[in-house]
Amino acid sequence: MIVVVGEALIDLVIDPDGSVEAAAGGAPFNTARGVGRLGGDVAFAGALGTDRFGTMLARRLADDGVDTSTAPRVDLPTTLAAAELDEHGAASYRFYFAGTTAPALDAPPTTTGDVLFAGGLGLVLEPMADTVAATVAGFDGMTMVDVNCRPHIIPDRQRYVDRVRDILLHTDVVKVSDDDLDYLVPGAAPLDAARGLLERGPKVVLLTAGADGAHVVTGSGERRVPSMPVDVVDTVGAGDSFGAGFLVAWADGGDLTAFDDLDRLADAAAFGARVAAIVCTRRGADPPTRPEVVG
Repeated sequence: MIVVVGEALIDLVIDPDGSVEAAAGGAPFNTARGVGRLGGDVAFAGALGTDRFGTMLARRLADDGVDTSTAPRVDLPTTLAAAELDEHGAASYRFYFAGTTAPALDAPPTTTGDVLFAGGLGLVLEPMADTVAATVAGFDGMTMVDVNCRPHIIPDRQRYVDRVRDILLHTDVVKVSDDDLDYLVPGAAPLDAARGLLERGPKVVLLTAGADGAHVVTGSGERRVPSMPVDVVDTVGAGDSFGAGFLVAWADGGDLTAFDDLDRLADAAAFGARVAAIVCTRRGADPPTRPEVVG
């Protein structure tokens, strides 16, 4: 079982022409759906509202095979994110979270599993961020964190960086983008910064750079994983889908602790890259099923 902890929210996707579409979102939510659609055994443990948006999010998870039995339902408005698309389909985000569902996660999930995934706003919004940190620290199994920085909503950079460093002490695999590293380690070359993260506790760093592909960085070696060229509609959910694909491929491979197996890590990352590429050909975070990925 893969347990995903963090936020579920509604993305208001805004086209350059000003048109707006409401879509289910949130990095952990997207990751859980991605795992479910790929056939993985997965549970989502973030807070869900009792309003219409919250009900829609819960139904979407269930439809994709995600267990929501221990996701707390809270009587608050569902968290909103405005995803503004540029002419190339790339998204920039603004969040509306005061007094809403996502930050309200105030207790570790009761669901047990073999793998824990966390990240995104779960490292920022309180009390959820404290809950996520405690959950990662206390988890008895493999842990993966997708940092997924959103600098414009981080009220205290040093507090955020310190929390990320504390969480990484208990993390096996960390996924970061080149933009994440630019915020965490300003001025450092992305690969150098990724190598530096290994000294913080993780055994594997997955460095993603969009169309430039990804790098698997470990203490015993590194591999570059090329991206798959596609006609991009937008990039919403691409990083989350990469993480979901990696997790499913890694879990399918057997030993969850074989972090010295660079070939297997690279294969799992390549599968994640294929999943992410397919998402980029679709509107919004719409993860593929396994047959769509493997043919």
